[in-house]
Amino acid sequence: MRPDAKAVSRRSLLAAGTGLLVAACSSQASTTAAPDRSPPHRSGSGSGSPSPQRTVAAGTPSPTPVGPATEIVHGPRTRPEVALTFHGAGDPALATEILRVLAGARAQVTVLAVGTWLAANPAFARRITGAGHELGNHTYTHPVLDDLTAAPARVEIERCRDLLVSLTGSPGAHFRQSGGAHATPLVRTLAGRAGYPVCLSYDVDSLDWTDPGPAAVRRTVAAAVRPGSVVSMHFGHPGTLAALPGVLADLASRGLRPVTATALLRT
Repeated sequence: MRPDAKAVSRRSLLAAGTGLLVAACSSQASTTAAPDRSPPHRSGSGSGSPSPQRTVAAGTPSPTPVGPATEIVHGPRTRPEVALTFHGAGDPALATEILRVLAGARAQVTVLAVGTWLAANPAFARRITGAGHELGNHTYTHPVLDDLTAAPARVEIERCRDLLVSLTGSPGAHFRQSGGAHATPLVRTLAGRAGYPVCLSYDVDSLDWTDPGPAAVRRTVAAAVRPGSVVSMHFGHPGTLAALPGVLADLASRGLRPVTATALLRT
């Protein structure tokens, strides 16, 4: 897998009228935004190639296509805010406890949901958004998206989008590619056609998906996080839950406030 490290400068615009500050990587890519090498998530009956069946409610219009999505790696470095982003999959009990810890800290985050997980646990859609967090699209079955040709990759993006629309009335704020840190030109094009102006990457990989232990997760985040950082974390790992109170305490001690990715990227 060769992550496409093409991105835009912080001063680029997402699309007409968005005015978001963006910061992306050069072709050498930031070392803190290492590719996610975790195996593709297969939740429930989500293994194999997805069918083109749509889950969107009858009569619900699809989001308006836009130009190729812009990959964003981090937000402005000028405000004391960070975006904690979570891969939405795994044991629902762990997800529930992570949401409880976030509520106790009054921290708002962005959950990039895997479609198969959300389809199996639909109550989480309203539970997440009702708590002030935001949902985004992390494909339907979490394949290594770069390994797919255009047609199946499009289905992965659009099927999860349609599920989000059917559960919440919204396609979600952002799209995140699966199986790698960076989106290829093809994926950015398909995401834009599906209505997403942003492919949300990250500049801090907590490496929690490698299960290194809570102390290691906390150290990794503390060493790399800066104002404007987008941090990649995962619901489905016990070490993430155990590390989260310490991560939040470290952010607070440095005056950094966890906000949604949309709030982080505002102008």
